[in-house]
Parts: sequence; structure tokens; C-alpha cells
Amino acid sequence: MKNIAKIDSEMELDEASGREQEQYLTFRLGEETFAMGILSVKEILEYRGVTTVPMMPECVRGVINLRGRVVPVIDLSLRFGRDTTLPGRRTCIVIAEIDGEGGAQDVGVIVDAVNQVIEIPRGDIEPAPSFGAKLRGDFLAGMGKLDGQFVAILNIGNVLSVDEISALAGAGGLATRLPAGEVAASPGT
Repeated sequence: MKNIAKIDSEMELDEASGREQEQYLTFRLGEETFAMGILSVKEILEYRGVTTVPMMPECVRGVINLRGRVVPVIDLSLRFGRDTTLPGRRTCIVIAEIDGEGGAQDVGVIVDAVNQVIEIPRGDIEPAPSFGAKLRGDFLAGMGKLDGQFVAILNIGNVLSVDEISALAGAGGLATRLPAGEVAASPGT
């Protein structure tokens, strides 16, 4: 895997207005643009494939070796209940640091393309809509105003909850891999 960019993050003060700015990495999934807080982003890698791991939830595409460490890779499109991300020329893996019960963990996220780092004043971030959104409510941190458009700001800690994805790898995650009509046997049956 080739390192495309390392991200150095910080919050800035807009000198002209005196308002606090928050930085976000924007990226594409299909035709939609999303953003995640830059403080969670460790680096961005060119997509070079992943090593599959048996009996994982469908959204866990596999693992990569990142400088000697095993990092799980999530297909964000599948996590959102959409189609599998098909690797293309601009497909990337964003390495995010997520807090879980066992401490901080690096998790890779497959996205169609990384756009840019943007700054949005805190006052230009609206609460996530309580209805009509295509995503689970706890996946959205808010909606940022950017050039007259709204961009969905993800609560990446909830989207990539290591505890929740680990739970999916249990009985519920296995059931999705059985042929149609078959159900996994309960322990002791």
C-alpha cells in the first residue's frame, strides 16, 4: 500500500470573523459527499486490496498490514446498507482512530474518492434531521453548510463502533452468510 497523504489536524480560528473553525475530510460514496472530523483521520492510503477474513460481518471487507499492524477495513457503503464499493482509480482507504472499550484502535474505511479538507465554522453546523435521512440517526453528527449546500458530517465513532461491529461478527453476522432458508443452529441444539 502506498501512503498518499498524512493528515495533521487542528482546530483554527477564522481571523476575519473570530469564529472557531472545525476541519473535516470530505469524501465520496457513490454520488454523495460526506465529511468526518479531521481529528479522527490518521492517514489516507491508495486502495491496493485487502486480505479477507472468514466469518466477518459483510461490511468488514478484510484487513491490511499497516507498518506491521493488522488494521480491519470496513466498506462504508455496506455499513450504510448500500451496495459494495467497487474499487476504482480514486478508491482510498481512510485510516481513522476510533475509541473503544479496549482503547484506541485504527480502522480503515473504504471510500470511492477523497475530496479535500474543509473548514466549517461551528455556527454553520446544523443538527442532523430527525427523520428522512438515509442513515441511522446516531451515524450523523450534523449537517455542515458549505458553499450553499449541506454536507453530512458523520459521527465516525458511532459509524465505526468497534464494539457494535464485533457484535455483528457474532451469531447475527454469521446468519447472513448461510444459504437462503437455512438458519444457524443455537448453541446446544
